Amino acid sequence: MNAKDRRIKTQIETIRRLKNTIDEQNKIIAQLTQHVEQLTQQNTQLTQRIEQLERQLAAAQKNSSNSSKPPSSDIVKKPEPEPKPKSNHPRKRKPGGQPGHAKHERPAFSADQIDDTRPYTLGKCPECGGRLSASDKPPKVVQQVEIIAPPIEVVEHRAAAYWCRRCRKVHYAPLPPEVVKGGLLGPQLTTLVAYLKGTCHCSFSTIQRFFLDVLRIKISQGQLAKVIDKSARSLRPAYEELLAALPRQPYVRADETGHKEKGRRWWTWCFRAELFTLFSIDPSRGSEVLYRVLGDEFNGVLGCDYFSAYRKYMRELNLRVQFCLAHLIRDVKYLTTLSDKKTQSYGRRLLDAIREMFGVIHRRGELTEKTIRRRLAASREKIIRIATQRVPATRDARNMARRFEKHGEAFFQFITTPGVDPTNNLAEQAIRFVVIDRRITQGTRSARGRAWSERIWTVLATCRQTGRNVMEVLRSSLDAYWHELPSPSLLVPDT
Repeated sequence: MNAKDRRIKTQIETIRRLKNTIDEQNKIIAQLTQHVEQLTQQNTQLTQRIEQLERQLAAAQKNSSNSSKPPSSDIVKKPEPEPKPKSNHPRKRKPGGQPGHAKHERPAFSADQIDDTRPYTLGKCPECGGRLSASDKPPKVVQQVEIIAPPIEVVEHRAAAYWCRRCRKVHYAPLPPEVVKGGLLGPQLTTLVAYLKGTCHCSFSTIQRFFLDVLRIKISQGQLAKVIDKSARSLRPAYEELLAALPRQPYVRADETGHKEKGRRWWTWCFRAELFTLFSIDPSRGSEVLYRVLGDEFNGVLGCDYFSAYRKYMRELNLRVQFCLAHLIRDVKYLTTLSDKKTQSYGRRLLDAIREMFGVIHRRGELTEKTIRRRLAASREKIIRIATQRVPATRDARNMARRFEKHGEAFFQFITTPGVDPTNNLAEQAIRFVVIDRRITQGTRSARGRAWSERIWTVLATCRQTGRNVMEVLRSSLDAYWHELPSPSLLVPDT
């Protein structure tokens, strides 16, 4: 082998070694590429998992201040604020009546309201024992109200029996309708049971104890349930009259809350008009309830939160809606609690703009109506611009932006429609009584219980709006029911 062949052989070996080295490096590169892909995939999964956990954490930290959750769901109380440092200045004012303020006292009973007058006299001076003469000063008067003992009257109604020789039957003298239909309890006591059950949140066992301890009457819970059923039937005409009048109202606020009956989910719907409030209990939380109560020809303004049932009803009827700005503020506050910095900044910008709008609303008494409308319109444009521009890529921020893109004007109906409120607070306040009653009395258990609840809640809320006496309404409804007369209306004549 000559030198040339040896060089060629050496080059071939070198090339073979280089090829083997390249193959090994390619294998290493392939392994590293596969490892990088695995790490990239793992990093993507971990990132998604972190985002999911952050959303779950933020959702778990939702409370009544940054979401639509009710205050009763705040299991953990907010930490107490740190006490302010004591100053050398005295307290601004003491609790109770303030110096210089007019004294508030209840008016005295009139002469026709006084059942008995008891005079008290002196025979001699209590200090020196001397003789006394009448003074021209008026007497010292203390008016005292007391329950009559016993506070009940037991009346035995006897219908005389007569024998007819012609038809050979026994006939009894007719009893008054309130005696026949009232049964054991008279009109006043029946009204009191209805008042205790509806207004005072009393359970049947509590009313039973009241009868035994105060009235000295033993009564079964079944008998009390029959009394409540009579009251519910007496309120049916007034309730149905409000139900028929509701679709004609120019402005209706709506809200709903859930409860369980024998393990099944039910929903209490609240519809508040200007001069009356109606409650309806339904197994559905969908828009079909709105169609059943308000109908498909409702042409007023609906005040509500951003729940999907209201949006569907709004879309299908092309309805004017005022979405609650208080709910919106809580949803925007939730954005400021998320971990993403851009979402936090987006939420803060939007929250500041909404607060500026409420600052204008709170100055209604200082500015002219024209100035108020102009400033509110400018605030509306600013809020919509902030909500729909420079939106972070996070899901929560995008959802908020889409909310304004689709229904932005529905948050500001109050600017152009007189009488419309920017919030749904009045409906929430009306339904708060229902939540309290449901928690105390454990809710409903039957169709008769649902009928009683929605009717008595309607009467109580409407009487508060119109200033009527609940006891008088209950008593007059029972009288009309027993004597088959027209039921008293809960509608104010102007409606």
